[in-house]
Amino acid sequence: MRTKIVAGNWKMNKTASEAAALIAGIRREVAEVSGVEVVVCPPFTDLKDAAAACAGSNVALGAQNVHWKASGAFTGEISAAMLKDLGVTHVIIGHSERRQYFGETDETVNQRTRAALAAGLVPIVCVGETLAERDAGQMEAVVVRQTLAGLAGLGGDVAKVVIAYEPVWAIGTGRTATPEQAQEVHALIRRTLAGLAGAAVAETIRIQYGGSMKPENAKELMAQPDIDGGLIGGAALEAESFAAIVRAGV
Repeated sequence: MRTKIVAGNWKMNKTASEAAALIAGIRREVAEVSGVEVVVCPPFTDLKDAAAACAGSNVALGAQNVHWKASGAFTGEISAAMLKDLGVTHVIIGHSERRQYFGETDETVNQRTRAALAAGLVPIVCVGETLAERDAGQMEAVVVRQTLAGLAGLGGDVAKVVIAYEPVWAIGTGRTATPEQAQEVHALIRRTLAGLAGAAVAETIRIQYGGSMKPENAKELMAQPDIDGGLIGGAALEAESFAAIVRAGV
């Protein structure tokens, strides 16, 4: 059985003091929860305070991005070693917003994933099609391409990766992905992983759903056979709603 993983992507929200308060609330809410891996991913500026707030709890700390080089002239970037030194264990890579606004490509996703793995971080690698791509019937081609390119050349380390499927078309468009639609793509991703690493390995890799998961739909989504948790956006900014999603994965 794959352990569910629920990760909160805070995006560009919360100051350091606000982060500590939110994590304190999350700790209280999920202290008795077992069988679900819980991760919070605050902005870089919050990580030191967030690490202290997570210490001694069942809440792990993630970051929202990582550079592929160990150091150098990369203004504004953060290395895997810097994240590790702060107590970070997970890192989101290739989020749709990074691809849309900041020039992320399949190639840089692969480079960042390799750097994260080399440092012992767990990469949460994001894939997903836009509204235009889905309407053009390109969902399968896009998702398969992003998955294979993002994980290219990883060898046995593929087993250490978490995949997050983001239906970009269901975010802010008024459209909603049904549990069945989400499951269809998750099953496609798992078949793609099987082709890459073998069926046995593919069965162990966790695939999160990242399309507006909320307390109201979390249980039904995570009941699908290939949905192994959630990458949570807005609902992760409030302790009670985030905890409700975590509990839905039990």
